[in-house]
Parts: sequence; structure tokens; C-alpha cells
Amino acid sequence: MGDYNGHERQSRVGRVARKLCGLESWRRRVPITIWLPTYNLHCLGRDAIAGITVGLTSIPQGIAYAMVAGLPPQVGLYSSIFPGFVYVFLGSCKDVTVGPTAILAALLAKYVAMSPDFAYLAAFLSGCVIMLLGLLQLGFLLDFISKPVISGFTTAAALQISASQLKSLFRITGSSGNTFIQALINFFTNIKTVHLWDSVLGIASIIFLLLLKRVKVRGHLSGVCQYVVRGRNALLVFITSLLAYFLYKGGITPFALTGKIEGGLPTFGPPPFSTVVNNQTLGFSDMLQTFGFEGLAMPLVAILESIAIAKAFAGSKAVDGTQEMLALGACNMVSSFAQSMPATGSFTRTALNHASGVMTPAGAFFKASLVLVAVTLMSEAFFFIPRAALAAVIMVAMLSIIDFSILTTLWRNNKSEVFVWALTLCVGAAVGLEYGIAAGVGADVVRTLAHASRPHIHLQPCKVGTAVCSRAVLPARLQYMCGTRTARRLRTQTSHLLLLDAKHLRHIDIGVAEDIITVILELEKEGRRVVMWNFEAKHQQLFEQINPDMKGKFFNGIAIEQFLSEGITRRTSVNF
Repeated sequence: MGDYNGHERQSRVGRVARKLCGLESWRRRVPITIWLPTYNLHCLGRDAIAGITVGLTSIPQGIAYAMVAGLPPQVGLYSSIFPGFVYVFLGSCKDVTVGPTAILAALLAKYVAMSPDFAYLAAFLSGCVIMLLGLLQLGFLLDFISKPVISGFTTAAALQISASQLKSLFRITGSSGNTFIQALINFFTNIKTVHLWDSVLGIASIIFLLLLKRVKVRGHLSGVCQYVVRGRNALLVFITSLLAYFLYKGGITPFALTGKIEGGLPTFGPPPFSTVVNNQTLGFSDMLQTFGFEGLAMPLVAILESIAIAKAFAGSKAVDGTQEMLALGACNMVSSFAQSMPATGSFTRTALNHASGVMTPAGAFFKASLVLVAVTLMSEAFFFIPRAALAAVIMVAMLSIIDFSILTTLWRNNKSEVFVWALTLCVGAAVGLEYGIAAGVGADVVRTLAHASRPHIHLQPCKVGTAVCSRAVLPARLQYMCGTRTARRLRTQTSHLLLLDAKHLRHIDIGVAEDIITVILELEKEGRRVVMWNFEAKHQQLFEQINPDMKGKFFNGIAIEQFLSEGITRRTSVNF
């Protein structure tokens, strides 16, 4: 027997080793080796068109999201370039476009307010955490974040980001605030400092984008016009920049402009593991302490966004969550060596990539290449981009992730989920986005524990001859927190005979078993009888170990009348 077990262990180890070290496994971890051998000119053309189309949107959004985080505009462009190049090799979903997003920028802003070095370190640490979760295949942890929490969080983020752009849209003084409430307070406090022409341009830009978005949705246009509509963000930035340029040449500067952008390539090197804040040097441990537990929100949100987007556009194809985490982790780790902020999948740009007919992850190469050309050769043109126009781009993009429609479904299905959604939204908007996630997950835990502590035990009347009996059907799991309620439920039956049916029971904690035994002994003292029906052998052993008197009370099978006849004078049958 020992030799047999040893052989089995060796065989199991061999299978695991072949799975990890086999050629197919390594090809799956470097997906470019799968699609590149069959790549052709048709794919090249489709990927180039899609990549360029997405690149035209990535430029204004990259600049805008960098400004949301409080970083120099070129950082947002770098964060579109280098993750894109990495994703070509490691990405498994052709539609996903990795780059800066509004939600990550909002989470990052409070750290950047102290020093931009926190952004580059955040990209590196986020990449390490995501990579570690992928290697350990711990992506299942995200399953504990429910749909109401995700929806409430994204809605709170969209509201906060939109409110923070009111400062640029109307060119008011004061700070943009770190929360939705703070941003609104700042807006109404400084509303008298509104600049007319920035406000006019900002509102006109929003109307322009909404009109083009509506045309796109209706699908009346085709060909070149359709691509123009898809590139509406770039078109808006181009038109408003031309307007600002000609006015500037005429000696008029009615709008707040983006200003000088440091073009060219970034300074390559390891991310900063120390920084200076208020003339005080912070070491690596001090920076980690500054991030604190709240800093974990960034890698978790990055994974959530990227995998959710991949699943949304995968259609009937399965998504390799582990590979997507490995790819996303590598994107952030590599880009942190090139002065980049944390990046993840973008819903807006991924949707545009899909609509443009991308064929392979090579589309990310063309997108990154276009942004690279722009930041190295065209950076001077970015000087004239009006901040109000960028604010309009961000605010319209946020409309697509504000989700109030889910409330109707939640209210009809489970009203407790409405509370979780509302709590996540309110805490995220009032206190901070990361605290919103924590509050929502905490509420879900309480809701789950409350549900687990209230098991549904179905009491069904039955007859043994002329005697009325009760049949109690136990649920699949009886955990420690439901012991008291289970015992109370069993005591409510008043029949002379109780059939305790465990046909669905798969797990029971020892505390619940003790409570059930207590109820059985109490009922027997009152002259009533309890039969434990359809219990698995392991559960029978548990009850008998707790109280040996339980032996003889168990019965399995459908011919129960013979078993019951031992305590009933007349032989009868049981009818349910």
C-alpha cells in the first residue's frame, strides 16, 4: 500500500510539472506566440485602423486623466504608450486597451498632492500586487466584491471625477477637492469667480460631444464619417486648440490653456523609493506608510476594471483571468520605469477598439506608436489645448459609467442590495472612494452572515396512520451562527413525531449539532419522538461522538414505516 501511495504522489507531481513546464502552458502565458504565426496583411490593416482610431482618443484622455491625478500631462501619455507595448506580448484579449483611467487617477490624486513620485511608485507596487495575485491564482478574491458594490463604487467615482472638473470647466478658483462633496462645496463657495468664456467653451464642448455620441449610437453614418464620429474627442481637442491658437496669435487668451508639456521620451530608471515632501525626506517605508491600507484599492480596482471589461467584450469566449492579471501586472511594473501612473483596461477605449474592428492585441502597438509620435514630435501643439475642453471630454466619458438603472433591478430582486449600493455610493462620494469599497464589502459581509444565521428550515406536515407528524428539511449548510435559530425553529413544531430530513445537508458545524441534540433530548423528555432521516455517515458519527444516545435514531431509505413501527403500535405507512 505504501509503494502504491508513493507511486500515486509521484504521478501527481509529474502531471503538475508537465502542466507548468509544458510548451502549451508557456505559450498560453505568452499569447503573442499563439496569434503571431497566423498573422496576415488583412489583420495588419484592421489592427492599424483600430489602433490609430483608439490612439486619437487616448491622447486627449491621457492628458486629461493625468491632470485629474495632478500630474504633468505627459505622464498620462507615457501611461498609454508603455503598457500598450507590453500588452501586445502578454495580453490575451484582443479588444482590451490598457492605459490611464479616470477612477485610478482619482484614487491617486491625494498621494500626488504630496509628490508626483508617489504616482510612479504606485504603478510599480500595483504591478507587483497584481502580478502576485496572478501567480498565486488568487483572482477569486474579487468574487467577494459584489455587483452592487462595483456599481456603487463606479457611480461614486464618476460623480467625484465629474465634480472635480467643474473647476476647469468654469475656471473657478480654489481646490478641486478629494471627494464629491468637497468638490461641490468648493464650486459653490467660489462660484463668483466663474470665467465667462471658459464656461461657454466648456458647455459648448459638452453639447458637441453629446450630439456626436448620439449620432454614433443611432448609426446613421458610415465610412470616413463614422471614424470621425468615433474620434470625436480628438476632433473636439483639435478644433478648440485651433481656436485658442488663432486667438493667442491675435493677442487674446480667453481660455485657460494646458500650457507647456515636456515632450520627448521619459527619463528611464527604477521608480523612486524615496521622495521629498515639505523639505522632509521620506524613505520607502515612509511612502508605504503613506499609502497605507487604502493604497490596496488601486491594484484591486485595476484588476476589477480590466477583467470586467475583458469579459464584457469576450462574447462566448472564455477569459483567462490569471493571464490578464499577469499581463496587467507586467504592464504596470514595466511602465513604472518610464515615469508612468497606474494603468488598467479602459471601457471607453476598449469599446472603441472593438467597434473599429480590431483583430489581435497588435492594435495596442499601433495605438501606443501613435501616442509616442505625438508626445515626441507634437508636444508643442498641446500647449493650446483649453482646459475646459479636456474637462468636457472627462465629464462626458463619466456619463457612460454612472449607473442608476441598476436600482430598479436591485429593488425588485433584493432590497438589501439596494442598501449596499447606496452605502457604497454615499461613503465613496462623501469620505473617499477606497472607503466606499470597504463600506460596501463590509455591508455585504454583514448581509451574508445575517442570511447564514437565518437558515430556511422547511417544516412540512405528514401523516403516520392517523397521527399528524412533522418533517423538517434541513438546508445544505448549517454553520455556527445559525445554531440558536435552528433550535428555535425545531421547537416550534408540536407534532408527536418529528422527521429530521437531512437529504440536502452537506455541512454542519459542531455547535449546531449540539443545539439540535439539545432540542431532541428536550422533545423526548416531553414524550415526543425524533427520527434523523437521510444523514450522511460522517454526520451520524459527529452526532454519536457528541452524545452516544443518538445511536439508533438514524435511518436512511424510503421504507421508513418499518423503522417507525418500533415506536408505533400499529404498522402504517408515511404519506407526504
